[in-house]
Amino acid sequence: MKSADGVTLAVQEWGNPTGREILFIHGFSQASLSWSRQVQGELAKEFRMVTFDLRGHGGSDKPLVPEAYRETRRWADDIDAIMKQVGLRRPVLVGWSYGGRVMNDYLAHYGDSAIAGLNYVAATSTAKPGALGIGGKLTPPMTSEDLATNIEGTKKFLVACFKIQPSAEDMATALAFNMLVPAKVRAFMGGRPADYDAVLAKIKVPVLVTQGREDLLVRVPMSEHTLSVVKHAKGAFYDGIGHAPFYEATDRYNADLAAFVRSVPR
Repeated sequence: MKSADGVTLAVQEWGNPTGREILFIHGFSQASLSWSRQVQGELAKEFRMVTFDLRGHGGSDKPLVPEAYRETRRWADDIDAIMKQVGLRRPVLVGWSYGGRVMNDYLAHYGDSAIAGLNYVAATSTAKPGALGIGGKLTPPMTSEDLATNIEGTKKFLVACFKIQPSAEDMATALAFNMLVPAKVRAFMGGRPADYDAVLAKIKVPVLVTQGREDLLVRVPMSEHTLSVVKHAKGAFYDGIGHAPFYEATDRYNADLAAFVRSVPR
């Protein structure tokens, strides 16, 4: 489907068409396939779930101009377009890592009146010291136009995403969809401000903040910051888990998400 600036987004629907609605937003260099353990599991019996590939990722269009990624309105418009064109009525938004920035971009331009709740999963909300991990050191090779350098850098980034490492098959799949993101797109996605305190302070809907305590890319202080600004938010910290709690601790995460979605007012 088309966003406001003409970018075509690859969108997928899963699960119970009459269930409570969840819109999943993946992270930097990832894809909708990141959420396979949610949309193809028990959650599908109860919830209507929508995934999509961010602009520049997966099966979505990949404009090679910096403004397509550095203007917050474009990310916000992508979420708005999906919600309207798919017919989502007050969904819960789930944002992983960079997906948290996209959620905050949406909130900055549209507010929270059209959504029921928010789940920040190891999600970026500030650039304050101590909040970000080693991602800044790992991403430069991922922006290289030299393919061998890019692939090796992407492998190292993916390893850092997990405390509990994926199977060889799942890691190969992740590397494949990561490599669909052009080097220029990865470069364009960096360098924009990440101060969302004013946005977070205005949130009125229920909020769940999910964080692995062994996350190397987004540190625990990031989620603690989100909780400190969104006073009514609830935190769920996972011992022994890295940057991808929905993959590393699938059963617990799915149970936490299901309970949260059931709890929010329609």
